[in-house]
Parts: sequence; structure tokens; C-alpha cells
Amino acid sequence: MDNKSLILNNIGKWINLTEAEADHFTSLLKPVTAKRKELILEAGEICRYSYFVTSGCLRGYTIDANGFEHVLNFAAPNWWIADMYSLLSQRPGNTYIQALEPTSTLALSKDAQERLYREIPAFERFFRIITENSLVSFQQRLLDNLSLTAEERYQNFCKRYAGLTDSIPAKQVASYIGVTPEFLSKMKHKLLYKK
Repeated sequence: MDNKSLILNNIGKWINLTEAEADHFTSLLKPVTAKRKELILEAGEICRYSYFVTSGCLRGYTIDANGFEHVLNFAAPNWWIADMYSLLSQRPGNTYIQALEPTSTLALSKDAQERLYREIPAFERFFRIITENSLVSFQQRLLDNLSLTAEERYQNFCKRYAGLTDSIPAKQVASYIGVTPEFLSKMKHKLLYKK
């Protein structure tokens, strides 16, 4: 499936577009590629794009005052990613977005998104749903971090990112679930022997 079809199928889950509307939408997209470990957004910058991943994998993360990285999310093919705080407020954000492997995306600028709201009102519904789903996901993750064991958080990670668990480095998975890589290794070993 080509990139245009992939993004239109993603959007088609939530809204219906005419052929002319679909063509207009895809004309506003900018292809952005990133090499492994390349940053497409740095903390302190204003996030001006939402990125739709067509191949590869991106991660969103922050770095605390002690220099420790905290993975916020991953974006595999057919997923959207942005620094939502910065994108919506148009203020400098605290999130880095980095390619874990060679990655291709279709980027939609904040200006183009606002233009779509005016020209094709169905996009307001689409991006409202995407934003609501993101909010629900982040709230659930916060609650999980407060109430679940590391093993339960890892199992939730495996469900949420099914198919990516083998391709995401263990260090990144450990950061996402809030444990050390050594603890994750021991836990995975223990889970393997439980089966």
C-alpha cells in the first residue's frame, strides 16, 4: 500500500472524504524522513507538525534534570505523533521525537491543519477524535504507572505495541514502563519460565 492510501485509510476509519477532499488533504502533506537516531523535534522547539508514520518507528521522550530519558510514546506505521502541548499552544515544548530506525512520515503543519478545519469541517471531527484518544491513552498510562506492577505495565506495553516488542530496544521499553534495563531483562526471563 502506498503512503497516500495508508494515511487515507487511517483517516477513513473516522470520517468520509470525497475524492476532491482527499486530494486536497494529501496535497498539504510534506514527506519527512529520518535516519536512525535522528531527531525530528527537540525540546525547546515549537512543534509545528503532526507526523503520520508510514514506515519505521519514532519515539517521543523527555530528559529530566538529572539527564535521564523518559519515553512517553512510540509511533509505528499507521500512527500519529506530535508534542501535543507545543503543537496546540504553539509554545516551546519539552519533548524530543527521534527515529529508532530509518523512518518515513507524512507531516501535516499546524497551519495546514487549521486550513483543513475551515475548508473541510470533517477534519475537526477527525483531529478531535485523535486528540481525545491520545488524552485517554496518556491518562490510562499515568494510572497504570501509579497502580500496576512492573510486570503488568510490561504486559500492557506488549498489548499496546504488539508487533514492535522485538524491534524496540530493551533500554527504550524499560524507560517506557519505568524500570531499569537490567530489571526488565530479569522480568522477561521470569515471564518466559512462567509459560
